[in-house]
Amino acid sequence: MPNELVIVETVSGLLEAEILRGLLEAAGVQVELSHEAALSVYSLGVGRLARVELLVRAEQESLARQIIAEYRSGALDTPNAPA
Repeated sequence: MPNELVIVETVSGLLEAEILRGLLEAAGVQVELSHEAALSVYSLGVGRLARVELLVRAEQESLARQIIAEYRSGALDTPNAPA
């Protein structure tokens, strides 16, 4: 099905979700975020209220998962970045 969205990651909070969205979009992956409305209003959340799902088009799922895995493993760290 064209433009079918799949969940590639679920994180706790908008900050991490926005970081991952930025990484994915920089690689050309279109990302949608799905979260509870209360999280947007209060900017804080606990448990289910803090959960944010990252959704991408099915045809970009593999690339998105690869980028997220590299981010989680530290492979995207810049070796000569200032501390």
